[in-house]
Amino acid sequence: MLTVSRTVRIEWGDCDPAGIVYFPRYFEYFDISTVGMFEALGYRKPALLAAFDIAGFPVVDVRSTFRIPSKFGDDVTILSTIPEFSRSSFQVHHRLMKGDELAVEGFEKRVWVGHDPARSGGIKAKPLPLELFGRFRGEDSEGSPRSPGG
Repeated sequence: MLTVSRTVRIEWGDCDPAGIVYFPRYFEYFDISTVGMFEALGYRKPALLAAFDIAGFPVVDVRSTFRIPSKFGDDVTILSTIPEFSRSSFQVHHRLMKGDELAVEGFEKRVWVGHDPARSGGIKAKPLPLELFGRFRGEDSEGSPRSPGG
């Protein structure tokens, strides 16, 4: 399973008056990390949207568990994986690490959506491109496990 790692430095503007990260900022970090997973496969978001003719992949469910606080000046690492996907949705698991300690765990459910021509500005679920999502499992474009060299 592909795990993408991203380092974040906690900035002053990320923190509340107590000097710890204001909790909605974690969800922003996780959103950026989700996009980074597709970038790790070679797709910046504008190219991804165009290549697969989608409007995006909005969050339909999100939750987090906060274990230890992060503070101004901390360097944290976010480890992100896609452990599960179905016909038109996928799960993302984020682990925000402070050194060797799990500080925050985040879970997202996202839906792969296209434009709905029947509704002006509307969107509708689209099937996931299995050749792309299989790569998160380490499969090649035919759905076979990749060899260690490629």
